[in-house]
Amino acid sequence: MKTILTGIRANSELTLGNYLGALLPMVRLANEHSSKMNVNIFVPDLHSIISDVDGNLRSNTIRTLKYYLAAGLEINNNVHIYRQSYVPAHSELCWILNCVATMGEMGRMTQYKEKSEGKASCNVGIFDYPVLMAADILLYSAEYIPLGEDQFQHIELARNLAIRFNNRFGDIFVVPESTVQQIKFMGVEQGIRIRDLLNPDKKMSKSTKAENSKIMLDDTPEKATKKIMSATTDSLGKVRFDMWAQPGISNLLVIESLVTNTPLADVTARWAGETRYGDLKKQVAASVSVMLADFQEKLAGISDEVVLKLLDEGEAYANKVANVKLLEVQKAFGLR
Repeated sequence: MKTILTGIRANSELTLGNYLGALLPMVRLANEHSSKMNVNIFVPDLHSIISDVDGNLRSNTIRTLKYYLAAGLEINNNVHIYRQSYVPAHSELCWILNCVATMGEMGRMTQYKEKSEGKASCNVGIFDYPVLMAADILLYSAEYIPLGEDQFQHIELARNLAIRFNNRFGDIFVVPESTVQQIKFMGVEQGIRIRDLLNPDKKMSKSTKAENSKIMLDDTPEKATKKIMSATTDSLGKVRFDMWAQPGISNLLVIESLVTNTPLADVTARWAGETRYGDLKKQVAASVSVMLADFQEKLAGISDEVVLKLLDEGEAYANKVANVKLLEVQKAFGLR
């Protein structure tokens, strides 16, 4: 069977952007395709330690996996949940792929440039983690990797490394589908990117210090409402979808569309010609409040024991599959 693979870091509480842009689309795809495809959902805890770790990584991991279940993930024999660090093949394949990747292509990674900007130095993991991400993908012959648009460059790196390796050693890796095909598979016109409420030219990020710039999944509906009501808009006095000219308003329309599961075209048509930004904010705040209350109620009903059982089963599967692929790679280099 073909394989879908995705993961979300577990450093801290997730934002509404993480939920709408990555987690919820993944759950929908998993439920749609898991009857005929393998669905690998993992927590990239090795990626997580690139950032400062507060000692809560294990509990954060359990909580993040609960999010999938609270978002409606349906479990069957083709859905596999695991932790990256519990599958040692990820780390070894990363090292081997480091010997295939080049400094030039790694230095061009946008995420590296953004994360290292303004710093005298940064840890090597920030520079190298796209190679580990390639290992995450190639170990399981994953063709589809539903991710936000900020990660598309890393999928292209995984494709390039797989092609380069195969040209040298034969068809060992399955080459992931192109960005165009990834977007088509996800069923969206482009990658979903929820914007910062205060600076809509940037994506909503859990690492941003300004609390009002992001809605967290553990925010109360009242707190989320205040943040939305203070969101940056513009002085044009016209509600329309134009991400370049009106990113703040466009972001609110996108949030309303995704939270209510309504086509963006319908939401845009509903608000066409309106001039009162406050009315739009009130509607978006109401929709987000309903979503948060429902999600948090479901989350509270999921126990740690349920998640740990799924991890035991998923990690046994992941190690079996990953070790077979790693052995192929080791043999190609003469290591085995």
